[in-house]
Amino acid sequence: MKAAYAARFDDKDPLAALEVGDRPEPARPDDDWVTVEVRASSLNHHDLWSLRGVGLTEAQLPMILGCDAAGIGPDGAEVVVNPVIFEPLPDGRMFSLLSEHYQGTLADRVAVPAYNLVPKPAELSFAEVACLPTAWLTAYHMLTSRGRLPKGGSVLVQGAGGGVATAAVVLGLALQARVYATSRDAAKRERVSALGATAVEPGARLPERVDVVIETVGAATFDHSLKCAAPGARIVVSGATSGHLAQVNLRRVFAFQLEILGSMMGTPDELRALLDLCVETGVRPIVDSTFAFSSVRDAFAKLHAGEVFGKIVLEH
Repeated sequence: MKAAYAARFDDKDPLAALEVGDRPEPARPDDDWVTVEVRASSLNHHDLWSLRGVGLTEAQLPMILGCDAAGIGPDGAEVVVNPVIFEPLPDGRMFSLLSEHYQGTLADRVAVPAYNLVPKPAELSFAEVACLPTAWLTAYHMLTSRGRLPKGGSVLVQGAGGGVATAAVVLGLALQARVYATSRDAAKRERVSALGATAVEPGARLPERVDVVIETVGAATFDHSLKCAAPGARIVVSGATSGHLAQVNLRRVFAFQLEILGSMMGTPDELRALLDLCVETGVRPIVDSTFAFSSVRDAFAKLHAGEVFGKIVLEH
């Protein structure tokens, strides 16, 4: 089957480590695993980190990339794949993502536990639901389970434009919150404003302190996140694209009784709830661009260039 995979690691030029070609059919390690015919998938920065060698070892190569997919299940039903594989790992974590310990979704077919299949609503296309399992589910989990966003509350999203941050803007608005979002790019601030959020420059003072801060940027924005947090607020962290060694003003943390919470992915039940929210509210993922799978190299090049607003989708 055709697949896009990491054949080696290259920290300076991750695209040089990307190969596209034939790979063996997906293995099913247990009887409760099934094979899905992939109809659409989407890219994440996780894929670029894998090509750099983050989270993988040489012994795991070649590794098919990709976390997100939607397609046809073994019974012919249209499904969305939750990429979280729940099992204890040697490092103490209780789960991994597809393309970390098991082959990923950027292929004609992918094997997953049957539990990981969620029915695809008829109202959403394969391309739309393929955007949801990683970035959008992460944002939903950050806002709800981790951030405990109150009804009528307020959210600051740092670094709007990336997959998780853009999803958090759209979902925060769908959950009827007041949403503020930062971006260094004036064009991206315009697009955020068009979505209904209040767009501001990085470090700008907000009209209010917020209940929840969505942090995917890290060192460059973390002090601003602390200053914008209301007493008792939650700062929810799922990434650190600008660096993971952020300085933290601990006096502000204890004086305002702030919570700093790590967050990653979500459960199949949360994915079902996210799909329901999309159906009920009419919310749809922001798709930056769509590529045929035969142009997967071009799709990776666009992701690597960083000029993306929303998700990059591959149609198989």
